[in-house]
Amino acid sequence: MARRRGWGGNPPDSDEDASRRIVEAAVELIGRTSSEISIGDVAESLGVIRQTVYRYFPSADALMRAAAIASVDGYLDRLATHVSGIEDPVEAMTEGVVYTLTQVHRTPHLGILLTSTNSSVHPEGLTSQEAQAFGMAMITRFDVDWVRYGYDDASLQELVEYVLRTMQSFFLAPGDPKRSDEELRRYLRRWMGSAIIAQSVR
Repeated sequence: MARRRGWGGNPPDSDEDASRRIVEAAVELIGRTSSEISIGDVAESLGVIRQTVYRYFPSADALMRAAAIASVDGYLDRLATHVSGIEDPVEAMTEGVVYTLTQVHRTPHLGILLTSTNSSVHPEGLTSQEAQAFGMAMITRFDVDWVRYGYDDASLQELVEYVLRTMQSFFLAPGDPKRSDEELRRYLRRWMGSAIIAQSVR
C-alpha cells in the first residue's frame, strides 16, 4: 500500500480504496474539463505526488480508460431505456448508434472508449478488451433475440467491432453538412442494416 500522505488529510485504508479514489478523481476531472487529463492533474487534485498515482496506474492512458469504464454505467442504463421494446436488430442497432453518437458529445468519458483522439491512446484502442466489453454490454441491453437472427458469441463479437468502427467514423468525421438524426437513421438502416440482417440469411 502507498505511504499515507496527502489525500486531503484523509488517506486511503487499502490499495483498493486508493485505486478507487484515483479513478473517482479522474472521472471528476474529465467531466469538468471534457478533455484529456494527465497523471499530474489527478495527483494534484488528490494532494499526492505523481509517483503515488503511478503505483496504481502505469500511464495516463490506463487511468483514463479506467475512468471511462467507471463512468459508462449510467449511459448504459439510459441506452437500455431508450431502446426498450425494440426487437428488430436493425432498428435496435440504428437507435443505439444514433443515441450513442448524441451522448458521446455530452459524456466525454464515453468518447475515450470509442475514439483514439487522445494522444495517449494507442491505435488498437478501439478493439481493446475495454472497448469490446463496452460494446457487448451495449448490445446485450437490447431486447433482440440475437440467436433467432443467426448470431452466436463469435459473430456478436464481430458485430460489436463493426459497430464500434462505424461509430468512431461518424464521431471523428460527421460530414459537412452533418446529417440530422433522422438522416443518419435512414443511412444506417440502409447500409449498416444490410450488414446486420445478412447474418440471418447465411
